[in-house]
Amino acid sequence: MTGSRSDAPLDEEALRLPRPPGVIRRFWARHPVLADVLIAVVCLLLSAAPSTVFVDDADPDRPAVQSIVMNISLTVLILLACALLLRRRQWPVIASIGAYALSIGYLFMLEPAGGTVLLVTSYSIAVYRSTRAAWITLGVGMGTVTVLSILLQLIGASTWMSAVNGVAGQLTLALIGTLIGVNIGGRKRYIEAVIDRSRQLLVERDQQGQIAAAAERARIAREMHDVVSHSLTVVVALSEGAAATEDRQRAQDASISAAATARAALTEMRSMLGVLRDGDSDAPLAPGDPVSPQTTAESAQRAGYPVKLRTIGESSASAIVQFAIGRIVQEGVTNAMRHAPGARAISVLVDHSADPIVVEIENDGVTGQAGTTGFGIRGLQERAAHVGGTVRSGPAGADRWMLRAELPADGDAAREPGGTIDG
Repeated sequence: MTGSRSDAPLDEEALRLPRPPGVIRRFWARHPVLADVLIAVVCLLLSAAPSTVFVDDADPDRPAVQSIVMNISLTVLILLACALLLRRRQWPVIASIGAYALSIGYLFMLEPAGGTVLLVTSYSIAVYRSTRAAWITLGVGMGTVTVLSILLQLIGASTWMSAVNGVAGQLTLALIGTLIGVNIGGRKRYIEAVIDRSRQLLVERDQQGQIAAAAERARIAREMHDVVSHSLTVVVALSEGAAATEDRQRAQDASISAAATARAALTEMRSMLGVLRDGDSDAPLAPGDPVSPQTTAESAQRAGYPVKLRTIGESSASAIVQFAIGRIVQEGVTNAMRHAPGARAISVLVDHSADPIVVEIENDGVTGQAGTTGFGIRGLQERAAHVGGTVRSGPAGADRWMLRAELPADGDAAREPGGTIDG
């Protein structure tokens, strides 16, 4: 016996499963606050060193107070930019603005240098926002730094070489951080998308399972209703007839017929409920042989009901349509036996020559208001809709009732529920 497709080993390359993270990555993933604090401290130490050389030897006439103010301003920018690193995951854009503000402050130094804060924030915005946001921030930020550097060079606040070095240093760090962030951020978002899709598939699988289970429960309930309702109706009628007659032979015949009907019902139910047995791979998953309208009519006749069956044309319908025809006749005759026990005539018509096939069950002897929303009628609606047909059930004149179904001969194609019930 060959295994099913689901038993085959899964190909990890085909599934593109990511490698599990290492020990270090798992540690930092579990302690994000500690990681951000360490990064902020390292950036603070590396960024504070260049600020101590904020002395313009090329301009000895610059007041000492001005140099002190500029050093204090740069120190404040460094502290602010490093403090924003503590919230770089939640505020990546704001942290990037602080880093570029610090980069502009570095332009006023005698020897402009690049700060590691810009490296970290460029990486953060690519990972925690998006690739598009990272490239836009890089373009806008470096464009601003470049324009200000040119302006400083034009007004003589810095030399051409200092401007080029300052912009090149900042661009290098920002570009490195962006490229690394784009790579890691893209992988991170891909994994999140895979996990999200997996969760959706699990939900859809559960939903499909629930839908399939509900459909199977409805099918079993429909089949059990048809079998039990008709058989018990016949058995009750035969039993009452046997008890009411004084003719011993007729009572015996009625009892034998009741027993035969009950055995047939038990056999059919056993076959139908076999699908519920665990581990029974041979149990049928589809309805068995079609129920013959002739068998239904004869069973009702044995119970003493005036059922007449008329069939027009030869049956060329598919098996599922033939099964539906048999169940519709069975339910219609059963309803007539139950709700019109004094009926003088129960006529059954199955017209195979019509397109679509017509099934009519008409009886007299109706008293009171008959319902059209019972389980049997609902089952007929579902059964007819399954093969693309319709069902109408309602009064057909004084004390008369008619059930009419129209079914296409080729009902194998799947169709959405569309059967109707007209009262």
